Amino acid sequence: MKPFTLIRPADLAAARARVLESPSDRALRAGGIDLIDRMKEGLEAPAELVELRSIEGEPAMRALTAEGGGWQIGALVTLAEVAAAEGLGEAFAALREAASSAATPAIRNAATVGGNLLQRPRCWYFRHADLACLKKGGKTCLAITGENKFHAILGGGPSFIVHPSTLACALVALDAQVEIRGEAARTIGIAELFVSPKQDPQREHSLAPGEVLVRATLPAAGAGQRSGYAAVKEKQSHDWPLAEVAVRLSLEAGTMKDVRVVLGHVAPIPWRSREAEAALEGKPPGEALFAEAARAALWEARPLRDNAYKVPLAQGLLREVLHRVAGVPLPE
Repeated sequence: MKPFTLIRPADLAAARARVLESPSDRALRAGGIDLIDRMKEGLEAPAELVELRSIEGEPAMRALTAEGGGWQIGALVTLAEVAAAEGLGEAFAALREAASSAATPAIRNAATVGGNLLQRPRCWYFRHADLACLKKGGKTCLAITGENKFHAILGGGPSFIVHPSTLACALVALDAQVEIRGEAARTIGIAELFVSPKQDPQREHSLAPGEVLVRATLPAAGAGQRSGYAAVKEKQSHDWPLAEVAVRLSLEAGTMKDVRVVLGHVAPIPWRSREAEAALEGKPPGEALFAEAARAALWEARPLRDNAYKVPLAQGLLREVLHRVAGVPLPE
């Protein structure tokens, strides 16, 4: 890794201005987990890292507070802080469970909400400095004919990466919005933050140069809202999910309302399954219905050579989360 200078600006405007002076040679840093990894791997070599944690006068970036029945979660809040936020309750449990599942305790104490959402893919072809994959300006996604055990089965092409963020799946299920600060502030639905390879194979998010993610906002929970998240990994410690699921729903008079179903680590973006939602919406929860919804969620799956196992894996994981969130005992 090449030497670099750490810059500690006094405020967000100064941080943005510093990066915009030379965007190819300077990078914003919060927890720095993924950024430092990319520098070690030889993918990036910025001469300056502009430290966001040193800025003052931006309480929204550090907030983790209930507000108007919803929540404000700053981009500099750590995953450990989110995991410990018992006040999120049953309505927003999916976010707390997602944060708790990420990486290791040491990483969760350093990694931030903003960094987790904006990290780059963990595909081994992308991470190899000597390989010219599509995401680095090459002609093709090397996973198509290479080793693709961990790659996308939904929404893939021309790149088959899976989105790496642990929090993204839960935040999409919870209809979060994100505030972005650039020349002007703007707020968008979190699904708009993510860019699919069909839109641009070399990008994963829609931030313009110099824009900074400030916070995520969870809207007020509806009556009877509950949510949940789960992931399956090859090993539990410091591993990336093979598949993950986040579900949000409200139970009213024995029927499910406002259902959201989002799958993670099976697509290049957090994958909202409107087909599964339609199968569940307005119906009483039950084992047969959950199995139908799981089939609907994966009907578009187009596995590569080595990752067809993700189809039954994601289906089973979705059934398990639906049973738990809806309070229906799992079959023995």
